Amino acid sequence: MISLPHRHSNAILSNRCLLHQTSRPISIRRRLWIGSSWSNHEQSSEKTTTTKRVVLVRHGQSTWNEEGRIQGSSDFSVLTTKGENQADISRQMLIHDSFDVCFTSPLKRSKRTAEIIWGSRESEMIFDYDLREIDLYSFQGLLKKQGKEKFGEAFKQWQQDPANFSIDGHYPVRELWSRARSCWNGVLAHESKSVLVVAHNAVNQALVATAIGLGTEYFRSLLQSNCGVSVLDFTPRADGGSPHVCLNRLNQTPNSPLAGGSSGGRKTSMQIILVCHGQRDNEAAFASTNDQPMNMLGVIQSQKTAEFLLDLRVSSIVYSPETASIETAGVISQVQEAAGCLGVDSVPRYVKTKQMNELDVEDVLRKSNKDQAVIASSQSGWISQLDEEEVSALWNRSRKAWESLLDELSDEEESNPGKIMVVVGSPMANISLIAQCLNLSKEWLGLFHLDAGSISVIDFPDGPSRRGVIRCTNYAAHLGRWSVPIARPS
Repeated sequence: MISLPHRHSNAILSNRCLLHQTSRPISIRRRLWIGSSWSNHEQSSEKTTTTKRVVLVRHGQSTWNEEGRIQGSSDFSVLTTKGENQADISRQMLIHDSFDVCFTSPLKRSKRTAEIIWGSRESEMIFDYDLREIDLYSFQGLLKKQGKEKFGEAFKQWQQDPANFSIDGHYPVRELWSRARSCWNGVLAHESKSVLVVAHNAVNQALVATAIGLGTEYFRSLLQSNCGVSVLDFTPRADGGSPHVCLNRLNQTPNSPLAGGSSGGRKTSMQIILVCHGQRDNEAAFASTNDQPMNMLGVIQSQKTAEFLLDLRVSSIVYSPETASIETAGVISQVQEAAGCLGVDSVPRYVKTKQMNELDVEDVLRKSNKDQAVIASSQSGWISQLDEEEVSALWNRSRKAWESLLDELSDEEESNPGKIMVVVGSPMANISLIAQCLNLSKEWLGLFHLDAGSISVIDFPDGPSRRGVIRCTNYAAHLGRWSVPIARPS
């Protein structure tokens, strides 16, 4: 058994020595812990006077990830060769971004990932000790099997109820949420417009959650894979209050998010894949009574999406009655059923298709006399373009759609435990479904953004009767040159 220190002074000092060997401008921050006086669902109170994009990246695979060992905030593991390659793919994904600053955890696995992604940039790199991974005290260094054997009920609580898990007199997840809020205060106060943050699985989950106002009960609900990229946009309010926050995308990974595997530490059993229909000539099309088909770009996007899903055996496709959604669903269905002819599958595929009227939210939005372009593009503050009655109608319809989708999954839970359902709708419809999945309220709708042609993946490791895990949102790498880039251009 490996005995690990609970104090972190040695780790930070060793990193500090390494930092002085580089000629790049560096800074080390070590903040005091802040109190937990904020409510669990309160966003950071830090204000910003300029539009700011923050790109979060988890470190690449480490030696302890590979071994299945609990890392916590220890600093003994380093990147594997696979982890270095993952970091290089993330570097290529972000190569055209003119970041103003990089904040990173000083732990070796994160520091090395940041160095690979940062490359030859000469801008400031800030090593913030509050960005270290979650403190897991006596768990650190143990293999998961050892954790079960040594700690029994405590380890079970860590797996099943992490928000209330305690060890060595500490509540690690609660401490992490307080630390994440402290990190945001520093990031938002920095005079920069484009920020890179490189850190760890749990702390990145906490950063996303606290930015959009989610509490500790959402730990493990927002997946962060090795070198997964998440993007948050902060837009100042006219009244000078806390900024509008929008989760532009979550967990865009170097490898396909359709690979499955574990989800929040548990084996994935069922999935819903939300597909946004392809682009239309006028994405505010619902402002008129004319339901528009996809344009040429939309056709290409739908074909790319169908090809991307080809390696999955899709059980059913549920789609909105909008023309663009019907067209996208048709392309996906045709490619799925042609899998045998394409040499992908030796067994014929039969895909169940169903139109669901509750997925059509655009007739609700047509009634608004506000800026339709802002609403359609889910730009920051779009929800303020709708009145209370319209938001409620949108929310109620999406709730019915979500309940119907879960019923569809539940009907086949025993006979088809690995069921994969594809749901095709507008970006607005899929945003609403993500919020329903997380059991949020209608006020949260404005915190998410999806682009035409993107996919979002929801895992159900505990079955459709329990809350889903968001594997990714607004994933668009499969669109290649036709995707909206992660980075802001230089």
